[in-house]
Amino acid sequence: MLTTRYLFLTRHAEAGPDGRLTEAGQRQAILLGRRLRDVPVTAIHHGPLPRTTETAHLIAGQLPEVPLYVEKAAGDFVPYTPKREELPETSGDLLLAFARQFPPADEDLAVEAERRFTGPVPGSEPRYEVLVTHNFLVGWLIRASQDAPPWRWLTLTHANAGLTVIRYSPGRPASLLAYNDLSHLPAELRWTGFPPDFYVP
Repeated sequence: MLTTRYLFLTRHAEAGPDGRLTEAGQRQAILLGRRLRDVPVTAIHHGPLPRTTETAHLIAGQLPEVPLYVEKAAGDFVPYTPKREELPETSGDLLLAFARQFPPADEDLAVEAERRFTGPVPGSEPRYEVLVTHNFLVGWLIRASQDAPPWRWLTLTHANAGLTVIRYSPGRPASLLAYNDLSHLPAELRWTGFPPDFYVP
């Protein structure tokens, strides 16, 4: 028997050049944890790097007794590098140049992330899971939830400690319930990790 999974997906909080959370990032993570207090969270999954680990532990500090799991598939990696012919004529060169700045894609790990964190789950009670990861995987999982072309992850940017919620129910398409919600953060903590020209006042 399968039941609904609610995936509460977030990019790690703001980090400094050393990879550790800044003071602002620590505040972001704590506030996100408080936002999730009314959610019956069953597990917190996070990538192995310090910025995701710290974010997950600060969230967990607001959610007593919720277990944490470190996951290689929640790490910082490129999920897919498109070919030029897949991309729009008008913006393809820009997107391809961006993608080629990074190491080669780990498509096997991207497949594992989808297997591990998406879709309905066994059981009779809905499952509420938090996934603390990185911008690229957030974009990849959102893209997958909408059955968008693989290259579309390149156009999805997520703010630090923003909250996206995806529902996976048996027999139904995945539903994007919230995207990059920052309502739990005061104005001075919003939009970090975003290109300045993407800010929404």
